[in-house]
Amino acid sequence: MSAADSAEVREAAWLATTGDSLPSLLSADGGPWDVIQAWDPGSRLNYQKYGIYVWSRPLADMRVSSQRIMPRYTFQLACVWPVKNPVAPLAETAQEALKSATVLLLQRVRGFVGDKSHGGRFLSVAESGQPQALLTDPRTTITQKGALEQIVTYQGDDYEVTG
Repeated sequence: MSAADSAEVREAAWLATTGDSLPSLLSADGGPWDVIQAWDPGSRLNYQKYGIYVWSRPLADMRVSSQRIMPRYTFQLACVWPVKNPVAPLAETAQEALKSATVLLLQRVRGFVGDKSHGGRFLSVAESGQPQALLTDPRTTITQKGALEQIVTYQGDDYEVTG
């Protein structure tokens, strides 16, 4: 991973990390998610896979001195959770499963005690305000897309640059 990698690519790599004391998120590593990737594939979004798609809202440059700035990102994780059978109680079971998967996701986002750099990829992540998870109305998304959708947001500060 190079310094030129976008914030979205670096954050997706962190979320897909395995072998540390934080939860593994990918199903290939025992986690609940099939896909973790930077950027939302748009019209090709696969509502049949449990997926996390990382993007960020416009960044703000925090001026830390007359010649140094610290880029700040607001990450948005679009979480897609298929509902295989929308008939009750299976729809409720899917919502409960998404909540459990979100708990693991938030544990990884919060990172290690004493190190919020996401493996050195950032200066800090998820320190200014807690991550927030907003579930889109299940009655709409299950009916229209056959899936639950959730947006998880949090901020990340990048390393300072001359500016």
